[in-house]
Amino acid sequence: MNPPPLRDNVRTLVLTGASRGIGHATVKKFGASGWRIITISRQPFSALCPWPGGGENHVQLDLADPVDIGRGIEQIRARIGGRLDALVNNAAISPKGSNGSRLGAIDTPFDLWRQVFDVNFFAPVALARGLMDELSAAKGCVVNVTSIAGSRVHPFAGSAYATSKAALAALTREMSHDFGPRGIRVNAIAPGEIDTSILSPGTEKIVEEQIPMRRLGTPDEVADVIHFLCEKGSSYVSGAEIQINGGQHV
Repeated sequence: MNPPPLRDNVRTLVLTGASRGIGHATVKKFGASGWRIITISRQPFSALCPWPGGGENHVQLDLADPVDIGRGIEQIRARIGGRLDALVNNAAISPKGSNGSRLGAIDTPFDLWRQVFDVNFFAPVALARGLMDELSAAKGCVVNVTSIAGSRVHPFAGSAYATSKAALAALTREMSHDFGPRGIRVNAIAPGEIDTSILSPGTEKIVEEQIPMRRLGTPDEVADVIHFLCEKGSSYVSGAEIQINGGQHV
């Protein structure tokens, strides 16, 4: 049985990729601000994710499967009761080769390209379109999580991941144009080197040579920007891609 929708004055966030890193920090940030958070992932809700109501507000679906996304959207719609204040598309996959090596344009199998684009690119637009009426009813917003790898060749991020993030940045611009008349803002954030468990060996060299601030970012710093883009202070911001990388992009 689905939990009943909360009161009208409680804002609701739908978030993909909540179990670790940036997603985990985002749940904590929005939860502390009184939001209800509905999480989405391919795995069942984990007891290692200790936020109130997490188990009953979790939807298990495979973002690489268009059919499963359709089923999942119906489950989400049943839970949010006609309005959705924010959708954050954070989930992504970045496959590696043997021994964690970078997969380039030459050696990435085509079925892997398709899987990466299904999760990193097609799932965000499918969720936004499927929840468009609820977002419009709340005059809500969408935040797409891109990457610094979408704008430059990265030593660790593979070609499929990088091009999917570049496509997601372009999609953000297109969505802001198309969703805007419905009262929905669409923005993106592009994190650089963030201190999470998925950092690749050798990241310290990037910090020393490429990042003016000479340090990694934290998941909390990224979550703060996501939160800002979903709050009143950004009410006239749409179509933007905010760089969160300590100056690495300059």
